[in-house]
Amino acid sequence: MSHFYYLLGHFNPVETVTMSKKVITREEWEKKLKDVNIRKEDMNKLVMNFLVTEGYVEAAEKFRIESGTEPDIDLATITDRMAVKKALQSGNVEDAIEKVNDLNPMILDTNPQLYFHLQQQRMIELIRCGKVEEALEFAQEELAPRGEENQSFLEELERTVALLAFDDIKNCPYGDLLDVSQRLKTASELNAAILTSQSHEKDPKLPSLLKMLIWAQNQLDEKAAYPRITNFTTAALEDPAV
Repeated sequence: MSHFYYLLGHFNPVETVTMSKKVITREEWEKKLKDVNIRKEDMNKLVMNFLVTEGYVEAAEKFRIESGTEPDIDLATITDRMAVKKALQSGNVEDAIEKVNDLNPMILDTNPQLYFHLQQQRMIELIRCGKVEEALEFAQEELAPRGEENQSFLEELERTVALLAFDDIKNCPYGDLLDVSQRLKTASELNAAILTSQSHEKDPKLPSLLKMLIWAQNQLDEKAAYPRITNFTTAALEDPAV
């Protein structure tokens, strides 16, 4: 993304528009773009980073063969990581915990917040299945002691237990805990912890680069009219509005 910043400082104004903005023509913009050297190897590494981090093991293996780009972790570990994530997304928390402990027991031993969220999710699944007494017993034995030690845990526990006070739990003020998005949130937290334990970034680099591009364009919008990208699927340049 530093190449984008490089471009910002290498234009001369063509004409003055409202607020003294520069106008950068498509021809001038594209000429400067061609002058920026981006290695194909770097682009391939970005793609591989995305595939590995997001868990697309088959696509990563195919891309490795076709591009010659080696991943920075063993692709076999992706399959194990995705099995953990899939179990949690399916609501099988106990299976997910067992699988992550098989991968690396230190992950949960050294991350009390993650472990609490997994146990909280386990209680949520019990409530979802209508196992009220079992959910209360589980809360008292597993979650309450942790809530006594941590205020934020206690607040989350209180929200979860509050589900039991409503007949229509899906439409109650805390019904979001039963939404699939809650499972995905917990699964994402666990996935990030596994990646960190493998000395790998917990988030792919491509989305961060896109955010930087959007930020850079917003900054440039205040100073110039230029061919900008609005459709990030095609990355097509739009002529500057003057």
